[in-house]
Amino acid sequence: MRSLTAGLQALCVTLWVGSLWAIGYIAAPTLFHALADRAVAGGIAGRLFDYVAYIGIGCGIYLLLFRFGVAGLRAFKQAFFWTALVMFLLVLAGKFGVQPILSALKEQALPKQVMESVFRDRFAMWHGVASILFLVQSLLGLMLVLLQRRAT
Repeated sequence: MRSLTAGLQALCVTLWVGSLWAIGYIAAPTLFHALADRAVAGGIAGRLFDYVAYIGIGCGIYLLLFRFGVAGLRAFKQAFFWTALVMFLLVLAGKFGVQPILSALKEQALPKQVMESVFRDRFAMWHGVASILFLVQSLLGLMLVLLQRRAT
């Protein structure tokens, strides 16, 4: 059973970090490069980032519970646990903090596109916040990949 749960840890790390990098640094930029309509590209990218957030929430919960189950209170002394926890908190902040603000700004801008409205500057600022959260999460994901060998 230990082998299965440890294998699930590796799968979760791979899925979470892989989805962050694949969507954030390959798929989303490709959409904006390939599609002439930036609003359509942004809508598709937004859906993809939603999926990445849900993957992060699911994998984050598993990784934190698994580490706590294996190590007990010693988990609080492990870099792997803290890295996964900070990534998990960042994904929650992005999904349930920043994304609702971006969605509200888009809705308030209707019938115009948000970047053609008076909400453009606020949207750009919050989009920048989301980008920074994503970048930090991506870098922590790299650390998580490197730390997982020591955590099993």
